[in-house]
Amino acid sequence: MEKQKNSVGRRKEAVTRVFLSKGEGKIIVNDKDYKVYFPLVYLQNQVERPLKTVDVTGKFDIKINAGGGGVKGQAEAAMLGIARILVEMNPDFRPALKAAGLLKRDPRSVERKKFGHKKARRSYQFSKR
Repeated sequence: MEKQKNSVGRRKEAVTRVFLSKGEGKIIVNDKDYKVYFPLVYLQNQVERPLKTVDVTGKFDIKINAGGGGVKGQAEAAMLGIARILVEMNPDFRPALKAAGLLKRDPRSVERKKFGHKKARRSYQFSKR
């Protein structure tokens, strides 16, 4: 295996660059521990999910550069990035990660604002008189 593998994960407006190397299981997001960066437990679980699915927790150090979007989008983008690296590293992980739905990029994003409207679908108040 090479010294370090890298991949990109995206979700909504969030983009994460993920770097994976041999180590003892540290996950660093934007130079902070991931438990500090993602204080909510379910977001921490999202980041750990690909590692738990293929049972490699504690074997790799992961460094994540996250930007754009919100905290939840960044956590889900990190999840996709980690899953992609694991498949690149060992193709035998693919069936398990695919079955868990971790290799699919979520295409949903914000609908654009239309002219003549306040938001994407919200119109100005209609006045009959």
